[in-house]
Amino acid sequence: MKMPGLLLAVLLSAAVTPVHAAMPARPALKVTTLEGKPFDLSAQRGYWVIVNFWATWCVPCIKEMPDISRFVAGHANVRAIGLAYEDSDKADIQAFLAKHPVSYPVAQVTLDGAPKDFDEPRGLPTTYLIAPDGHVAKRFIGPVTPQSLGAAIAAGQ
Repeated sequence: MKMPGLLLAVLLSAAVTPVHAAMPARPALKVTTLEGKPFDLSAQRGYWVIVNFWATWCVPCIKEMPDISRFVAGHANVRAIGLAYEDSDKADIQAFLAKHPVSYPVAQVTLDGAPKDFDEPRGLPTTYLIAPDGHVAKRFIGPVTPQSLGAAIAAGQ
């Protein structure tokens, strides 16, 4: 039986495309920060939580970090965790943060050890806004702003 070219291409594409489980509605995240402290997303219930995947080499990530810091500092009901998504040495990330300080904890996640309940970022920065009940309220691909975070929180209340 001869298959039309388009059907064959679709079948071959499906065969080589990795299958990912759907991201849970209420993802779990347990990491150790660069300061050696545990961070458990479930312990943040009652707060909005910004989960921000970034890298030291990512220019838009660097640009948005001060905005996220100010947003968290200005909103008592918001927490954040930065996930340095790279295979650099921990010391390199700490040196970077000494030059670009943030008001929220940062943990390192490696490319082969990304948090299992979160979709692998397709680009950086990728940010998830987690609602106070633990569900994913919004996913941002690309930089966030105080305005976009504020609008997403207002829409979710």
